[in-house]
Amino acid sequence: MKLFLDFLPILLFFGVFKASEANRDWAAAFATQWLGPIVSGGVVGTREAPVLLATVVVIVATLLQVAWMAARGRRVDTALWVSLALVVLLGGATIWFHDETFIKWKPSILYWTMGLVLWASQLVFRRNLLRAMLGDQLALPGPVWQRLNFAWVAFFAFMGLLNLYVAHSYSTDTWVNFKLFGALGLLIAFTVAQGFYLSRHLKDEPAAAAESSKPAA
Repeated sequence: MKLFLDFLPILLFFGVFKASEANRDWAAAFATQWLGPIVSGGVVGTREAPVLLATVVVIVATLLQVAWMAARGRRVDTALWVSLALVVLLGGATIWFHDETFIKWKPSILYWTMGLVLWASQLVFRRNLLRAMLGDQLALPGPVWQRLNFAWVAFFAFMGLLNLYVAHSYSTDTWVNFKLFGALGLLIAFTVAQGFYLSRHLKDEPAAAAESSKPAA
């Protein structure tokens, strides 16, 4: 359920963009009617209508996601708070200025923020956040936790750069496809690779626990 909620705003962004892209004239008229007061000039053209409508939907979806979790007394992750702040700020700029560049920067800033938090917590505060979150579930040596932490830092840095490359080198339609399928596929592939790496350090854990529980001779 949580995984679905995490990706729901992205799915909605994709769906609304594709539907609006296929009906640009209707999308422009609808956006002008309903978004006119919050758009510079009050008129939305056919070119920018799909991304503006998709941006409005993702802002509302993220707000509702946070509100739903808070209403149920569930902890709202820091990453979700950062995502909400970025989507409201950059999404709002996209809507007002008719400029998709702002919302295209949002994933990169989010990736880099998460990477910076992991990096700073390890080097500055001497606290491994991944170990703090997963240490109860995974018994790993300290050096492995450190390598895992910096692997995620490198991954987030790479994803931020890749997002900007796709955003500025290809069409908005291609970027939207990458945002859902490319970024998600790379995340899954990286997570699976991490699993294979960690399995080398976890496979002997039961035997080690049994050995440590034997009475002394």
